[in-house]
Amino acid sequence: MMNRRLRTIIEYIGITIGCGFMAISLNFFLEPNTIAPGGVTGLAILLQKLTGIPIDVTNLVMNLPLFITGIMVLGKLFGFKTAYATLTLSGFIRLFLIIFGPEVTITNDLLLSSIYGGVVMGLGLGVIFKYGGTTGGTDLAGAILNHYFPSISTAKMMMFLDLMIVAAAGIIEKNIETALYSVIALYILVKVTDFIVEGMSYSKAFYIISNHPKEIGKKIMEEIGRGVTSLDGRGLYTGTRRDVLLCVVSRVEVAKLKKIVYSIDEKAFIMVTTIHEVLGEGFKEVK
Repeated sequence: MMNRRLRTIIEYIGITIGCGFMAISLNFFLEPNTIAPGGVTGLAILLQKLTGIPIDVTNLVMNLPLFITGIMVLGKLFGFKTAYATLTLSGFIRLFLIIFGPEVTITNDLLLSSIYGGVVMGLGLGVIFKYGGTTGGTDLAGAILNHYFPSISTAKMMMFLDLMIVAAAGIIEKNIETALYSVIALYILVKVTDFIVEGMSYSKAFYIISNHPKEIGKKIMEEIGRGVTSLDGRGLYTGTRRDVLLCVVSRVEVAKLKKIVYSIDEKAFIMVTTIHEVLGEGFKEVK
């Protein structure tokens, strides 16, 4: 019970930190330069430009109906974490406005603002996602629309909504460059978010087709110490049945595994894929 409570506390601390990074990106890089990298926060920037309503208020007001609709349509899967992240983000935005004022910006250079705004925003989102949270926005809106239009994926819905917001940034500013810089910020944001969620480490999965599967599998287990799984395979052209070996190794073991395979069978057929996360014995502990 104690471990579960501690884990929950850590998750909410992580979400709080992520919201802080997002607020820094919005207050000091994106909003002062009207760079809107998609999402409800991007739309809030545009609405502030048009109406003068602060982005913390707009973010909260627009996410509230999305949150209620999400509960009605999708159930309580995102629950308290989504509500907490939405409120915390708006709170940080307001806090920074009170402390530093509305006119503070780190740089007026659009390219620098796009790059660093995207990096800091992606860092914040990545941390929030890593700890199981979400700030609502277009990811929730995309999921709701996907419920009614299942033939269009949630990712495509999100991309469509984000691109509309990015295009609107150029229209409102009457400058196509603003939209182009917003695309840069959106791209960087997505990449950094993926990097934070998936991490730097990755492994390699080998699929090995050979006439000597037992010898290869035995030598891999003896010399590298990795488990090997034998899968039943059959060539559709020849009809020949063969064992397909599956083995997952770390980056440093890739060259050694290839050397083992080709030392036994020079004509072996190998397929290698990149895996961003491996859980279980010999790799990352399952929590």
